[in-house]
Amino acid sequence: MRKEIEQLAKIINDSNSIVFFGGAGVSTESNIPDFRSETGLYNAVQKYGQSPETMLSHSFFNGHLETFYDYYKNNLIYTNAKPNKAHLALAKLESEGKLKAIVTQNIDGLHQLAGSKAVYELHGSVLRNNCMRCGEPYDLSYIMQPGNCKDKEGIKTLIPVCKKCGGTVKPDVVLYEECLDDHVIQGAVDAISNADTLIVGGTSLVVYPAAGLINYFHGKSLVLINKSQTQYDHKANLIIYDAIGKVLGEVCGI
Repeated sequence: MRKEIEQLAKIINDSNSIVFFGGAGVSTESNIPDFRSETGLYNAVQKYGQSPETMLSHSFFNGHLETFYDYYKNNLIYTNAKPNKAHLALAKLESEGKLKAIVTQNIDGLHQLAGSKAVYELHGSVLRNNCMRCGEPYDLSYIMQPGNCKDKEGIKTLIPVCKKCGGTVKPDVVLYEECLDDHVIQGAVDAISNADTLIVGGTSLVVYPAAGLINYFHGKSLVLINKSQTQYDHKANLIIYDAIGKVLGEVCGI
């Protein structure tokens, strides 16, 4: 892999406007499971009797709040997760003026925790939560505190309620059946369209419309870093089949 590492280092050195597009594989090295891996969240069907897509859908949220939050809190929240070498390397590239934006499918907020500023979160973030009735904002710690989850009779539940109006607090996460945020999408499109290098890492590129954003890239170098093949491999100038953190960490000296 030494040859590929040297090639990537040269591409980065010769680039002035890099955009990184990443998926779940970016955070697996922070011990957050890949949604579609054999050891990932699909195993939850054995416990709940429903697929993750069903339980993380808008309609399931509306009709089965208690089960939704049981699944959500136990499978999508990792409060002890820390940025890995991929997150730190990207933050370093941004601080050096090389990286102009990160477009991520992840909802864990680890890019920002690593120090990145220009981050387009296509699927939202578990760190942001809002009352569905009055819009009052809440952080993740509020959602996870049992004392903030009670019904109208004061009985303990898993459903977080607004301390201002008593409404249900919903995570700022894009559920199945919901549309992506137009502002975020436009920002991601603009960033990718203006990039001279697009580095894609830790994503199988099968989730749309997010995966389709790669088609807006018309720059010089397309780099794919993933543990397995993708449908876009034939378009890449450089492909590295390895862990994204390992690769970027080595290139950036992290």
